[in-house]
Amino acid sequence: MALMVGMFKACMLAVILAASLVFPAAAASFSAKRGINLDIWTTWPPEARWGEPSVILPFPEWRKFLKPADLEALKADGFDFVRMPVDPVPFLSDRSASLTDDLLLSVRDSARLVNAAGLKVVVDMHIVPAGGNRSLGTGEVLTDDAMFDRYVELLRRMARTLATEDPSMVALELMNEPTLGCEGAEAKAWAEKLHRLFAAARASATRLTLILTGSCWSSAEGLAALDPKAFPDDNLMWGFHAYDPFILTHQGATWTGDFINYVAGIPYPPDSVPRETLDATIAKVKAKIDAEAPWAKRSGMKSYLDELMGEIDTKEKLAAFLDRPFATVAAWAKKNSVAPQDILFGEFGMIRQEYNKSYIAPPDQRAAYYRDMIAHAEDHGYAWSIWSYGGAFGVVESFEGRKAEPEVLDMVRELP
Repeated sequence: MALMVGMFKACMLAVILAASLVFPAAAASFSAKRGINLDIWTTWPPEARWGEPSVILPFPEWRKFLKPADLEALKADGFDFVRMPVDPVPFLSDRSASLTDDLLLSVRDSARLVNAAGLKVVVDMHIVPAGGNRSLGTGEVLTDDAMFDRYVELLRRMARTLATEDPSMVALELMNEPTLGCEGAEAKAWAEKLHRLFAAARASATRLTLILTGSCWSSAEGLAALDPKAFPDDNLMWGFHAYDPFILTHQGATWTGDFINYVAGIPYPPDSVPRETLDATIAKVKAKIDAEAPWAKRSGMKSYLDELMGEIDTKEKLAAFLDRPFATVAAWAKKNSVAPQDILFGEFGMIRQEYNKSYIAPPDQRAAYYRDMIAHAEDHGYAWSIWSYGGAFGVVESFEGRKAEPEVLDMVRELP
């Protein structure tokens, strides 16, 4: 039976792809330049309550806090689109099954609210790894065949829900940051899964621009492993993310692993302070590792810290490091005749303040980082979207609706 089902799916995929060769989609209908990511579900109430309309609706959750005037302010700040993360897990949970239609329509209505403010919108199917109140995440969807089947069907329904929207104002991103490997068998497995997602979405929404990303957390390397010629469609964009150098952009982030948790206070750029000041900061981080990290890991952590800093501790090294993902994507695009305007630099950012930690990154340093990454993207002709509106990486708000420091937004407003 499993073999018959697999053969049937393969045949259906071949039919859909063959049809798109005979009846190609129109030229890319969605274009963008400067954007910002809205927040993903931040409260994550217990899944047992996901069947309660007052808990889960409206969806996405930012609808409960942001008003039309807040979206209009983004337009005035110089953004022309938002990337709107939509957490797929509530759609896949049995707890909220009775509300699936309401959730789909709420996503559509949210896109319309964004459009009404004069902004385009990328509806981003933003699954994240499991944890906390979430028993289901990226890994489970990608490794459980039955769950992936459900995700494909969800994407089909989402595309159908959005199919009647203005294709110049709405685009659909098929999956955020797939966690399979960058190359080899895992990259091949992702390409096969992406074919299924593409076919399902295109069959339901013939006019919408679809945004495809590579594996390996939507990295530049993951994108470079994809063959765009395998997707016979002119109405596509290609996305990638970069948070390089990670040691600077994720200082103190507890959820990245046990090393970055101990890092705080390293300036951006590192050469903006005297060398003795930088060395003193590194020594302070090492002292924290010695005081708080598991004994068996301390030596390795400190050596790794030195290795990472050695890659970015001069102006020239940092510039080369920042350029690496853009150079990778540019080489891939040239090889495959992908136009720059069809590439979306969908996420980049520097943490402002980790949840429940006191350290706040200096706002002028954050603005400098965002400025440098934007310059790289625009030099290559790529659209970009900052991560993110609020929360730990917030550039408009911090936590609980409080305003973030204005330096990053001021920088965006001053862009030529």
